[in-house]
Amino acid sequence: MKGKIIKNISNLYSVLVNDEIYDCIPRGKFRNLNITPLVGDEVIIDIENKYILEVLKRRNELNRPMISNVDAGIILTSLKGPNLSLLLLDKQISFLTINNIEPVIIFSKLDLIDDLNDINNLRKYYESIGIKVFYNNELEKIKKYLKGKEVVITGQTGAGKSTLINKLGNLNIKTSEISKALGRGRHTTRHVQIYNIDGINIADTPGFSALELNNYSKEEIRESFIEFENSDCKFKDCMHIKELNCKIKEKVNDNTILSSRYDNYIKIISEVK
Repeated sequence: MKGKIIKNISNLYSVLVNDEIYDCIPRGKFRNLNITPLVGDEVIIDIENKYILEVLKRRNELNRPMISNVDAGIILTSLKGPNLSLLLLDKQISFLTINNIEPVIIFSKLDLIDDLNDINNLRKYYESIGIKVFYNNELEKIKKYLKGKEVVITGQTGAGKSTLINKLGNLNIKTSEISKALGRGRHTTRHVQIYNIDGINIADTPGFSALELNNYSKEEIRESFIEFENSDCKFKDCMHIKELNCKIKEKVNDNTILSSRYDNYIKIISEVK
């Protein structure tokens, strides 16, 4: 019987089949074949014996969080407590883009900011390069845009991922307050789980405070910066760093490209081995 993995805790997988959930374990052959079932996988299961028999072909997959077959990735970005990190935001955009997943930015904790002028300008820039951006109080707009999509929600620990899902679907997912001593949230979500909210399959995931892109090439990272396309640089393989007459550097200097984006690009590239 064909189903979809909607939750995983240790080696136990909850598989949704025709509105019924079956808790299954993978057959031993998966270990020999070096296959790890993921939340989001379409699978064939043995309902009677509660075994996963086969993992069907994936459209895409992520290793952080561990999930597959995703259309859009919400990057929930806290403005304060934890503080806004544009470097982490840009890393997440690149991470999703490289994996052929649409990045969607949602800014949270607007109530903790006195002046939203800089944030409004930041939103306008990301929208100008083709990335959809919302504030977390725009619930109906968010639901309308995501309807019919397979969505994963990622972001810093304490950014409010579970809180957002609770508000979107009137659910009761456990949340925790920010740790005042550490300045960041506690890890409330311990596993990846998909919830269906008015036609949106949305996955809550554990939070993180850092993201490394060492598994990707410098060229992949360059291509993930959308505004670098069609740069008309003198050299076709221009990395937009030390080359002379680089059009991207010119666009940074005249503020066509956001300086923080370019600075973060340099930082990310420098981390790649």
